[in-house]
Amino acid sequence: MRGTKERSFSGKFTGDGAGKTEPDSSGWKREAAASRGRVPAHIGEALPATVAAGNPEGSPSDPVTTDPKGEAGRAVTIHASCNTPALIIKTRAAYEERVPLDPWFVSGLTEGEGCFCISLALRKKLRTGLEVRPSFSLSLNERDLELLRDLQTFFGCGWIRESKTDRTFKYEARAVENLLDPIIPHFERYPLRGSKAKSFAAFVDVCRMIEQGDHLRRDGARRIVDIAYGMNLGKRRLARDDLLRALDEVKG
Repeated sequence: MRGTKERSFSGKFTGDGAGKTEPDSSGWKREAAASRGRVPAHIGEALPATVAAGNPEGSPSDPVTTDPKGEAGRAVTIHASCNTPALIIKTRAAYEERVPLDPWFVSGLTEGEGCFCISLALRKKLRTGLEVRPSFSLSLNERDLELLRDLQTFFGCGWIRESKTDRTFKYEARAVENLLDPIIPHFERYPLRGSKAKSFAAFVDVCRMIEQGDHLRRDGARRIVDIAYGMNLGKRRLARDDLLRALDEVKG
């Protein structure tokens, strides 16, 4: 009877010619021994202080999740579905430790999913009768909720809420002091490249006008209305002319 040949884990064929085969496992055993405990350098090694502070050089660009299927013993790179921007890396060494987001990844994610918004509302009790509310937000599907938490950790401010209208979760920062630092400085250091860069520039102008108190004066509020309605954020509940008319009716 002709002996069979079998490919062993070391990549060689073995067989005794008598119908009995036995894989030569010495190759993969040696490889396993050599690689035992070895993990990617950027995960197994401690991150330098410059990386932890947001330096993109040498820092991994994607988050690390926990290991729901008990596969933490091997390094696996998983590309999620086409609508998921997160690249997930699982290793034993990083099982309970999340890798900080790369600053350029944050800017790229914002280019696609982020929004710089200036909301305006009529409030008779205010000095100008107009409330100005700038905000930065980024929305993702529920399956990327962990990525939003990483984003919240990255900036160290803001909160995450569920948007039931479009079944997404949204990270949002509204406090002007948080927008002035760290939100705006981040995008000035790692700038946006697409059309959203224009919205960001207008957003920065309004935030700095608020910082100077311009929104509390009628002429400053009018300027803010003009900037906000030039940001092309879609249809608004109040028309620009209605807001300007309300400002004209304010005394002083």
